[in-house]
Amino acid sequence: MIKSLTEKVNKQNRRRVLFAMMAQLPRKENLVMFESFHAKQYSDNPRAIYEYMKEHHKDYELLWSVDPSAEQMFIDLKVPYVVRYTRAWFQTFPRAKYWVNNVRLPGWMPKPKETVYVQTWHGTPLKKLGVDIEEVHMPGTQTDTYKKNFIAETRKWDFLVSPNPYATEILTRAFAFRGKVIESGYPRNDVLALPSENLIRSLKEKLGIPLDKKVMLYAPTWRDDEFYQRGKYKFKFQFDLEAWQKEFGDEWVLLSRMHYLVVENFDFSAYDGMVYDVSSYPDIRDLYLISDMMITDYSSVFFDYAILNRPVIFFMYDLEKYRDTLRGFYIDIEQEAPGPIAQTEEELFQAIRQLIQSPPRSNAFKEKFSSLEDGQATKRVVETFLNS
Repeated sequence: MIKSLTEKVNKQNRRRVLFAMMAQLPRKENLVMFESFHAKQYSDNPRAIYEYMKEHHKDYELLWSVDPSAEQMFIDLKVPYVVRYTRAWFQTFPRAKYWVNNVRLPGWMPKPKETVYVQTWHGTPLKKLGVDIEEVHMPGTQTDTYKKNFIAETRKWDFLVSPNPYATEILTRAFAFRGKVIESGYPRNDVLALPSENLIRSLKEKLGIPLDKKVMLYAPTWRDDEFYQRGKYKFKFQFDLEAWQKEFGDEWVLLSRMHYLVVENFDFSAYDGMVYDVSSYPDIRDLYLISDMMITDYSSVFFDYAILNRPVIFFMYDLEKYRDTLRGFYIDIEQEAPGPIAQTEEELFQAIRQLIQSPPRSNAFKEKFSSLEDGQATKRVVETFLNS
């Protein structure tokens, strides 16, 4: 245990020294480096910014930093990349003028003074974040150390992208952020603000979903105290898929989208053509587009989904524990949720039935949290950081 920890620290120190050395080489003024979810995805706000710049700023070199586990995806997508921590990576990442990311970078990684670090984050906050968390329940993590490391990371950010005024207030405080906020809406949501029926059809065909079926997306988050080890979390379905299939399977399919920190591999072979595992699908925004209804819990996905004005159900089977012990919330979810809250399978199925019969329209919620989502957020973000 002690030996492995020492080896890890030594490796990080070597990387830190090499990174700092390479950062002394001439800056690549037109190079933009992108990462999404610890370099394991081609998704989210970094993807939207990359695709916008590829079309509108052709004089910039755009390159993704990619974990080895995700390399094949980038090959298939024909997206330019460099594998994390390789020689080529150390020759490029430290020298890039711009970094665009949506989560924290490794703590050992210093930011060169001339680098412009654009932190897009990855969601409007419901559950408490950063220094606002009273007690951290993640494995191998002390609360004081967690907060100290979080602040050390946010000191590197030059820009923080915010989707709305509500998020700006919370994120700047929870991250102890001192840089400039770009309150713009989220770049990833431009496609939701201007949805295309042709795109929706093509996405369903790509996933093999029958065009005559309606789509229900299940997208829960992870639980801090349910884990195998640090960074690898457990998840157990709290409703019976056979019962779901029996009642809704004639007209609906279910997409199961686990959080990227959840490592469970679910076997849905018994529900072939009814339940689809889309946890490894590159970008959840496509899944929003094709879904006619969403079930979630404490994930921030519902803030984005609200842009589409489609039904959402909150399956919060452990509401009291999550609210009072694990995290706590920034809003009174029981009062402000743009859909019914269910705590049992029976309540969940009843809520589904009701929303099928009479879908609500959450205009007040959308107006409060999505007023900036007009399809132009990416343009605002890019113009701001390029002109800094």
